[in-house]
Amino acid sequence: MTTTTLTAPRFRGSRGDKLEALALGSALLFVAALQLFVAGAYILLAATVLCWLVLVGIRHERIEVPRVFWPLAAYGGLTLVSALAAPNPAETIVDCKQLVLFFILPLVYRVARGERAHLLTNVIITIGALSAIIGIVQYGILQYDTLDNRPVGSLTHYMTYSGLLMLVAGAVAARLLYEKRDRTWPALVLPAVLVALSLTFTRSAWVGISAAIGVLLILKDRRLLALLPLAATAVILVAPSGVTARMYSMFDGNDPTKRDRVAMLRSGVHIVRDHPLLGVGPDNIKRVYEQYRLPEAVEPLNLHLHNVPMQIAAERGLPALAVWLWFIAALLRDLYGRFRAGRSPALAAAGIAAVISMLTAGMFEYNFGDSEFLMLFLVLIALPYAAQREGPGPREGNADSGSAA
Repeated sequence: MTTTTLTAPRFRGSRGDKLEALALGSALLFVAALQLFVAGAYILLAATVLCWLVLVGIRHERIEVPRVFWPLAAYGGLTLVSALAAPNPAETIVDCKQLVLFFILPLVYRVARGERAHLLTNVIITIGALSAIIGIVQYGILQYDTLDNRPVGSLTHYMTYSGLLMLVAGAVAARLLYEKRDRTWPALVLPAVLVALSLTFTRSAWVGISAAIGVLLILKDRRLLALLPLAATAVILVAPSGVTARMYSMFDGNDPTKRDRVAMLRSGVHIVRDHPLLGVGPDNIKRVYEQYRLPEAVEPLNLHLHNVPMQIAAERGLPALAVWLWFIAALLRDLYGRFRAGRSPALAAAGIAAVISMLTAGMFEYNFGDSEFLMLFLVLIALPYAAQREGPGPREGNADSGSAA
């Protein structure tokens, strides 16, 4: 039987090497806490950042970033411009605090070099299994089994919980399909995560993981795509009636949630027409929604437009949306290139799955604006870059990176 061993690299006794070990340990705890204890995750993220910055200082390194960080940074810059141009800049600037999370990309790129990247993935998968079990217990024993009372794991909202399960499921499927060893544990974890995800009643996450796994199957062998309808049929046959009813509702044109989503998109178009360059400002949809709300809308107020591209365009303007799309295109190009070249293909496939699931689910939910979701997403897309670096210590001449002073 093949087993997965969570073994950390050994370090020598110098101050820098001890800091390397401390940074790695903090990063491992951070990715574990992401799915269980969000407040703890923020504390551990801060500790990991501190270790990273001290390491850079004592080793006299330049801060290196994957090249896809630059379009993401440009998107952050345009977000700040939009916030400053908003009628309430004091409030919109505060909302921009989420931009700090973008530094998870260079952080993981530095701290999770080489085999450490696989170690972080092992932790993500293992904690994902634990999180899934919590959700299954909530549904089966604690009666978290209705739309008004859904499984949330150890988190506070079912949308965040389902989004994280979606990302984990993509990473597990990638490991199962493309890793040449250590497949037994992913094979056990994947059914549990998918069951937990189905029990959240979250249709956007269902569509997202279906698209992600579909892409992974196509990359492996297009004929495997035939497994998806078979799997869907099996789910319909064995799933609880509440889950199957929720599945059927995706095809119901009179479903109130669907009607409200369509109305929100139409409102978003009007907002973009009136504010094409800089949008209305971050987190300002709730301030203007009543003005743009259509008569056919169901809810009297929506805090966001439940669609990532539309939300970005309406809040931050069309230039910000264009730069964000540049980031996504550059990221997919890089990840696919790594996958085709056989450079940590399981990690590259996990990154591709994360992007595809985020984009697909993001047509129905503003998941890119969920801080907990964004943190795990950034970790997963950073790991394929980090895996190709020598570790620990600085590496010269890395073609994948740029430097920042």
